Amino acid sequence: MKQKLIKVVVGSKNPVKVNASRSVIAALYPDHDVECEGVDAPSNVPDQPMDAAETRDGAINRVKYCQQNAEADFYIAIEGGVDLLDDGPATFAYVVIANKEQQSVGRSAALPLPAPIYQSLLDGEELGPVMDKLFKTVNIKHKGGAIGLLTNGHATRESNYTQALTLAMAPFLYPDLYNR
Repeated sequence: MKQKLIKVVVGSKNPVKVNASRSVIAALYPDHDVECEGVDAPSNVPDQPMDAAETRDGAINRVKYCQQNAEADFYIAIEGGVDLLDDGPATFAYVVIANKEQQSVGRSAALPLPAPIYQSLLDGEELGPVMDKLFKTVNIKHKGGAIGLLTNGHATRESNYTQALTLAMAPFLYPDLYNR
């Protein structure tokens, strides 16, 4: 018997975002084959979103683009950003998952950022290149990210996205509970 295919379109070609999306859908739907494709979807926000609202808007904009330009069972977008939270500067991501009927928005855990790194972002730099300079890495945003560097690899950008996406999938797993 052939397994049902779930097609997923991710609003980025970043392998960390595509891999997190693929692994979450595959884990939640083990009896299905998962085809996951990343596309260049515009966020329509700055490359380095500097507050929660901008970060959330970027993820929503990417999902809308995917919905308008591709056929899929799920559309997923992940937008990383920073903000000055009550306890200091932090980086986090907003995740948006949608299908034809509904949309779910979630947010990842926040990683506290050292003041000098945050200042570089305020000065117009992007987090990935700032981390690359500081830690002498190359293209860390396509790997473990600032999260991997600042936790000595105990958490990564992908693990943070995976958890946020898993939680954001709850309304799709239990639509009767969420759509009351």
